[in-house]
Amino acid sequence: MDTTEPAARTVRRPLRADARRNFDALIDAAREVFATDGAAGSLEGIARRAGVNIATLYRNFPTRAHLFEAVYLDEVEALARTAADLGHLGPWDALETWLRQFVSYATTKKAVYDAIAHQEEMFVAGRDIIHAAGRPLLERAQQAGQARGDVSFDDVLFLVNGVSGANFVQDAQRDRVLTMALDGIRPRP
Repeated sequence: MDTTEPAARTVRRPLRADARRNFDALIDAAREVFATDGAAGSLEGIARRAGVNIATLYRNFPTRAHLFEAVYLDEVEALARTAADLGHLGPWDALETWLRQFVSYATTKKAVYDAIAHQEEMFVAGRDIIHAAGRPLLERAQQAGQARGDVSFDDVLFLVNGVSGANFVQDAQRDRVLTMALDGIRPRP
């Protein structure tokens, strides 16, 4: 499967460099707004944060659902790119780095999930990309003896999703709890 353009994508990144910069700025701004304000975040606020006018937002994303989809798929693709770029790290460091980014992805996913839940094909494509990117990182850590051999990739995702789904008071608290959870993946002495 081509991880840069899942089959479910209905909004395409523009080809012209200036239009692509605006598109990417809107995705980044939407990710921030949805993570802090939830799915009801202001479209005008997103456009303002991206440094474009609202017409540019609607030209790229005709509906709020198109913007949700683009943010979700951008996060999935970023996870896949990160996994591919972690080969220079040791097995555990690569897995931990990727799982920490996964927590950020899960926060965005939580914010837009209800708004796009009816698009099962998109979520299946996203799940397939995530598994193809993350499973080899876990297997590499297991083969190196740096991750427990009795855990599956699904186990790890459930664990990390549980952490990311909690309502932490501070980011530092979330990071501490995630560190404790990741310690549970390491082999026992």
